[in-house]
Amino acid sequence: MFSLPPVGGRARRLALTSGAAVLTGSLLAAGATTASAGAAPAPHGDTSVAATAQSLGLDAKEKLVVKDTVKDADGTVHTRYERTYAGLPVLGGDLVVHRAADGAVEDVTKAVRTGVKVASLTPKLTPTAARSAAFKAAKAARTTGAATDGAPRKVIWAVGGKPVLAYETVVSGTQDDGVTPSLLRVVTDADTGRKLYEQQLINDIAGGITPRAAQGAAKPGSPQVAAAGTGVSQYSGTVALDTTTSSKGFTLVDSVRGGSSTVDLQHRTSGKGTVFTDADNAWGNGTAADNQTAAVDAAYGAAQTWDFYKNVLHRNGIKNDGRAPVSRVHYGKAYQNAFWDDQSFTITYGDGAANQHPLTQLDVAGHEFSHGVTSATANLQYSGESGGLNEATSDIFGTAVEWNANNAQDKGDYVLGEKIDIFGNGKPLRYQDRPSKDGRGSADYWSAGIGDLDVHYSSGVANHFFYLLSEGSGAKDINGVHYDSPTVDGSTVTGIGRDKAVQVWYKALTTYFTSTTDYHGARVGTLKAAADLYGANSAEVKAVDAAWAGVNVKA
Repeated sequence: MFSLPPVGGRARRLALTSGAAVLTGSLLAAGATTASAGAAPAPHGDTSVAATAQSLGLDAKEKLVVKDTVKDADGTVHTRYERTYAGLPVLGGDLVVHRAADGAVEDVTKAVRTGVKVASLTPKLTPTAARSAAFKAAKAARTTGAATDGAPRKVIWAVGGKPVLAYETVVSGTQDDGVTPSLLRVVTDADTGRKLYEQQLINDIAGGITPRAAQGAAKPGSPQVAAAGTGVSQYSGTVALDTTTSSKGFTLVDSVRGGSSTVDLQHRTSGKGTVFTDADNAWGNGTAADNQTAAVDAAYGAAQTWDFYKNVLHRNGIKNDGRAPVSRVHYGKAYQNAFWDDQSFTITYGDGAANQHPLTQLDVAGHEFSHGVTSATANLQYSGESGGLNEATSDIFGTAVEWNANNAQDKGDYVLGEKIDIFGNGKPLRYQDRPSKDGRGSADYWSAGIGDLDVHYSSGVANHFFYLLSEGSGAKDINGVHYDSPTVDGSTVTGIGRDKAVQVWYKALTTYFTSTTDYHGARVGTLKAAADLYGANSAEVKAVDAAWAGVNVKA
């Protein structure tokens, strides 16, 4: 099990943000901007949204909307805000205000430093033209059967530096494999029609971006009482399952963990699916031939992930509101991927090659669940360096879930998807000690063009950082697996242990990362997180700095 470390305190935070040399030169990196120096203080103790906006010197047309609040043990409060301008959403306008226990603003982390102001709110481009531009982008992205999900909405696009009036259009369809769903978000300049940005909104595990699945899930049919079942999984052995009684016997609905349900898509790629039912509360037989086996793995993975977040990170579900997602199995035929859909709040699993290797392994479940957590917190954009950080966050917590479960049949390790045999040769999907071992282009170290890689490959930098921070550099055997993790310059990194590394990453994600955080911004955020948790001059802060240097992310 992981343990929650003590929180440093206000004095430690102030020491790091105002004077620590280790941060010099990085505070103004895109995606990790601090703005404490120029902001006028709010009336003492007034932490209202209006007072906060005034203290930040926002334009009269700008409003803040609270998205999330995190309170440290020492009383420090980190409030995450979205921003609007004249009632329009500001994309890239998110920020986090860090207040001491007495309400005084200590620091502000912004997605972008640019002030928000546009000359006109009247677009030259019509919504119809914006939709056409989005369809063109979808076609270029090899999406077929495209249709728009509602009318384009007017927004302010602030990510590029100079805020502009824009349209945001969401185009749904299917990728060119004919199976993988697609949900493409396109942002178009409202005056010129130029495409400013595109993003796939569903996050997958295997690479090649997969978007949206069906809407919602079937209702289980009048569940009544929680029950204790057992299941024989394909990857984790015989496991305990929390189920629910119903008129049909038992349903695979976990009332202990936010109503988490597991549904059968019956090899379709659309529809709500059917909640699994069973007469004797004994599920699966450990083989892919039994329809329930994949459901056992998915339900067990959902339960273990929920417990990890609750017991280790003290988070009550994806949105910290006690609500669990739906797990959907048997998507398509021989579909070799799994994905998270933020809109329908679902995790979807394919059955793998020849329908024999469902992607329902424990660390895959943790990976997909964690995409939801990222969306609910920093909302890292799923492209460029922030996209790599998004993917790595899911890998990091997926790994942590596997270790925390302490399952004898699926032992903790620093490789992803080692049991699903997605390549047909028994090799894992990804390696955290040396990401390039996948032979598919994953990066071991940061470079100037890292953001141009597919997010599954640029994630290697943060995955490698996490391994170095946890275990250190060099060759070693851990839990029966051999690792050999080099640094970019041959330096030696001493790890602080996985427990602490997980806490540092979660703290940074929930309090210091924003939608545009890049790798240098992530360095700043994790250094601050380590200082909050262990003190500004702690060995943990020094280890974070050394681990980032080991993957070529420096001040």
